[in-house]
Amino acid sequence: MTYHPKSDFIAVMIERGFLADCTDYQGLDEALIKGVQPGYIGFDATAKSLHVGSLIQIMMLRWLQKTGHKPITLMGGGTTKVGDPSFRADERPLLTEAQIDDNIAGIKKVFSAYIDYDSGAENAALMLNNAEWLDDLNYLEFLRDIGRHFSVNRMLSFESVKSRLDREQSLSFLEFNYMILQAYDFMELHRRYGCVLQMGGSDQWGNIVNGIDLTRRTIEGEVFGLTSPLLTTSDGKKMGKSQDGAVWLNADMRSPYEFWQFWRNTTDADVGRFLKLYTEMPVDECERLGALAGSEINDAKVILANEVTTLCHGADAAAAAAATAREVFENGGVGDDLPTLTLEIGDLPVSIVQLIVKSGLAKSGKEAKRLIAENGAKLDDAPLTDGGLMIDAGALSSPIKLSAGKKRHALVQLS
Repeated sequence: MTYHPKSDFIAVMIERGFLADCTDYQGLDEALIKGVQPGYIGFDATAKSLHVGSLIQIMMLRWLQKTGHKPITLMGGGTTKVGDPSFRADERPLLTEAQIDDNIAGIKKVFSAYIDYDSGAENAALMLNNAEWLDDLNYLEFLRDIGRHFSVNRMLSFESVKSRLDREQSLSFLEFNYMILQAYDFMELHRRYGCVLQMGGSDQWGNIVNGIDLTRRTIEGEVFGLTSPLLTTSDGKKMGKSQDGAVWLNADMRSPYEFWQFWRNTTDADVGRFLKLYTEMPVDECERLGALAGSEINDAKVILANEVTTLCHGADAAAAAAATAREVFENGGVGDDLPTLTLEIGDLPVSIVQLIVKSGLAKSGKEAKRLIAENGAKLDDAPLTDGGLMIDAGALSSPIKLSAGKKRHALVQLS
């Protein structure tokens, strides 16, 4: 990146590794130094929580506010009814309105940890729902007033659509409309709230460009787009996934301890990059910690886990998770904050294989049996070799600790 920004926001985006592309660096830069500017990111409500894969976008909104501007979090109450086809192999399952509303209620929980909505300041954040303007659109008017600005030839050329068609995978007319609706969102946000910036992952480039073009054509608004890189870990895995599924941001879907442990298990090569993206530590300190080698890199991983967990779940939750990790890994103890499975007396006896599955350490009985056969399972830190073991009330007179490998643990107790 050779551009030398004048605005604090673009400087942060470049320095910390958030920036993949921008529709007009100089134009956006000039707008940002003139005063408080609103910028938005949309979040479709496909689940009850966002996961770590969305955290880069949340941090971008946080930095937008920290550098003096106004973040808008746009809930996709309308667009979720269609589903974003970008770089997907198949159509998203359609959700009911009640499911979407339930998901939005869950997603909203995490934002207040990162973004200030209530200060009353000029740059206090807004949380909006695009159902407000999409639900009542008149189809014929929409086709005449909005649809005429879109070239099907151009829409087919966008990589997100082209890759799907090149693989001869079906793209429904419903999905094809998604990019028009997202473009309409940008136009409405500019018209209603003076929003000048849409941000998103680089897979959203086509949708963002469409919104800029529509806004200029219909209301002659000068708006901009900025994208972040689509993150994978250094070993090629998609960010947001772990060995046992999605790393959710809501505490009721992923415990703060498991969240902390995900960051503690970061690959050595990713530590410096993740410190810059997911914490607010000075860049030179992030780079220093990321360059550590040997056992010292593990200390940097603990700092990463503490910093990210503090932002998401609070300092107390981060401290509790770190204390549990020390107890489990350094002292061989149980720890107070491990994921816990609580059984009723009527659930007993139960096989050890079922317990491993129910506690989340394996996805299936077959996987649990393989874990035991390959000496990867432990019961109270002792190797578990009997796949037919049954656990009764006597065995649970005190909590037991199950382990899968060296890093994943759970408690099982009676209520």
